[in-house]
Amino acid sequence: MTETLFLTSEELAGLATPSEYVSAVREGYRQQGSAAPRTKLVSEEQAGMLTGYLAILPETGAMGGYTYAAGFGDEDVHFFLPLFDADSGQPLALLDGASLNPFKTGATGAVGVDALARTDAETLGLIGSGAQARGQLRATMTVRPFETVTVYSPTPENREAFASDMNDRYDAAVRAVATSEAAVAGSDVLITATNATEPVFDGDRLEPGTHVTAMGRYDPSAREIDAATVERATYVPDIRARATSDAGAFLQAMDERGLTEAHIHGDLGEVLASEVPGRTTDEAITVFDSGGTAIETVATAYMLYEKARERGLGEYIDIAPGSEALTGE
Repeated sequence: MTETLFLTSEELAGLATPSEYVSAVREGYRQQGSAAPRTKLVSEEQAGMLTGYLAILPETGAMGGYTYAAGFGDEDVHFFLPLFDADSGQPLALLDGASLNPFKTGATGAVGVDALARTDAETLGLIGSGAQARGQLRATMTVRPFETVTVYSPTPENREAFASDMNDRYDAAVRAVATSEAAVAGSDVLITATNATEPVFDGDRLEPGTHVTAMGRYDPSAREIDAATVERATYVPDIRARATSDAGAFLQAMDERGLTEAHIHGDLGEVLASEVPGRTTDEAITVFDSGGTAIETVATAYMLYEKARERGLGEYIDIAPGSEALTGE
């Protein structure tokens, strides 16, 4: 039997700071280990989706991924996160990934902002006001000293509550606005964190020098940003393979504007490893299309695993190796 640490969502909550999540994700992408776009199985009858993705981070010495079920009968989402040693192949931990999800997703967006936004960026526009939007703001505030944040979401009560709460947390002036156009106007950085399947702003309205981080949609038929945004921008996906497999914004821009794979400037790992430049001019429009990969998942899971071990958190469970379990008897 192999002792494997089981960590609950409650034990992981608050275990690391937003800056620590950002550092872990940045290092994970810089390594450019093995990662594949997610696999998604959709059950039309049960109105649910089963999704999984994997990555190996060789320098960290860890591998694993996410498997989660969303929708179905309970209309909720549940995350399992197995973590393995990349040298021995032995299981290290099994994590309940619920509480870390907005932190690792927000950290990935922040790494994109840090790599591609102007260093003097002071104004942030945010479209979305849910848990993922909170995660994006929480992490992004660690990489740029924003003075002003505008937030738009379709429900006035939600965006007003978001602005009030965030105003109490940060030095930046956070205010709700009535339209997505108002969130775009004057923003040095624009973040979309929505469940939308159609573009949430007009890309022709983007001002020179703007950086856009889109949480992304991992469905060829869904997108948060339009073809104009992709065409005008230095386009950087999280991993290249995703851009032409499930990144709806890029795939639809190829159809509508005739873009090719040559329009992909480089993926995030290539930018962080200085294999391609990030922002080249102050006037450039940049896009980070962050649909989600197991790179940020494994990177943050290993960071949390190490912290949990240091603090004596979790419960060990026995996992049988195949050599013992598959005896044929």
